[in-house]
Formats: sequence, C-alpha cells, structure tokens
Amino acid sequence: MAIYRYTAYKTPNIGIFVKANDTLIVVPYGFAETKTKKLVEYLQVSEVYASVAGTRLLGPMTVMNNNGILLPSLASDEEVQLLRQASKLNVERVDSRFTAVGNLIATNDNGAIVSPLLDGQVGQQVQDVLGVPVHSMTVGGFVQAGSMIIATNGGAGVHPKATEEEINTVSEVLQVPAEPVTVNGGVPFLSSGVIANTNAVVVGSMTSGPELIMLSRIFKA
Repeated sequence: MAIYRYTAYKTPNIGIFVKANDTLIVVPYGFAETKTKKLVEYLQVSEVYASVAGTRLLGPMTVMNNNGILLPSLASDEEVQLLRQASKLNVERVDSRFTAVGNLIATNDNGAIVSPLLDGQVGQQVQDVLGVPVHSMTVGGFVQAGSMIIATNGGAGVHPKATEEEINTVSEVLQVPAEPVTVNGGVPFLSSGVIANTNAVVVGSMTSGPELIMLSRIFKA
C-alpha cells in the first residue's frame, strides 16, 4: 500500500470532488482524463463519471462504502440510476433536509458514525443501505462527523481536537485503529484533503512530511 500527493482543479482539497471505495471512484463530469487515470492506477479501482444534485462536489454530497452509496434528497432519478448501474451497489437518497450528507456521515465496512443532526430514522436508513451498525456522536465539538473522520477498512484519521474518549469510540465503531491527524499543512477537516481505500491513500499536494508519516502509520501505507 502506498500514499500519494495529488491536486484536483488546482486545489489540494481533493476530497471535495472525488469519492472512493475499494473497487470504484466517482469523479465529476469534466474531470481531466489524465487525473482520473492516475487515481484509477493509485487506488486500483474503476471510474465512473457522475454528478450529484447537479454539482461536482461529490465528496460532501456522497457517503460510500463497499456495500452502498447514500446521496442527498436533491439527487435526481438519473443520478441515482447511473450510480446504481455503475456500482452495482445499494444507492438511495437520505431522507433528510441536509444536503451535504458526506460531511455528516463517516463509514467503512464495519460501522458508520453519524452526526447528531440526523435523526434516528436516518440512522436506520444508513444501516440498511451501508449494511453496518450506526453510532451517533460529535467529534471535537463538531457535529459534522463526516468532515472530521476519514476511514477505510484498515484505519481511521480523526480531527486533532477529538478527545481520547471520542477517538476510542471511533476505533470501536469502525473496528480499526484511529488516531488524530491533519492534512494539507494543518487542515483538521480530513475528508476535504484525502481520498483513501484499502489499496492506497491519496492526499492533497500541500500535505507535509510529518503529516504523510502520520497518515502512513494510520492507514499502513
């Protein structure tokens, strides 16, 4: 497993545009073919071009593990259908007024950590579509659990303001080692700057040497 630096749309905030699991990356329409090829090679996945709610901000708009994909209620029928056909996974809209569902839910194939902003009914939907048990919590005083945690089936990075108790809970729910870390030279909102699966970790181009070392340790890259 390896770790790579990368830019997208001339920004190190690569996680805003791309979402991955162990077999698939979802990239926005218009994403450079050369950039997509590199991600396919690094992460050892196939690609699908898509939009969600008409935007290219696929990271905040998408929750994905190897069992399913959750999209906001604003996603169109065509977008849902395209992702169902391309991924062969459960693909459903989250029954919530919140649109940036990727910022509210962190998941791997063992569990999901869900923002307290989402009510219990949504938790049941997350469990059904992603096929994992659900735990609701804040992280470091923030309700955006999906922005605070980046997880694979091998490890989880957590916002540096997370308490020891919160880090232990993340580790228990996702059933992987979890540690605090930043990305892109001190950015604590991890999902904005990381695309990861069990094959590789791709990080924003401004990620420092010490951050690379920490991320390599967390994800065993």
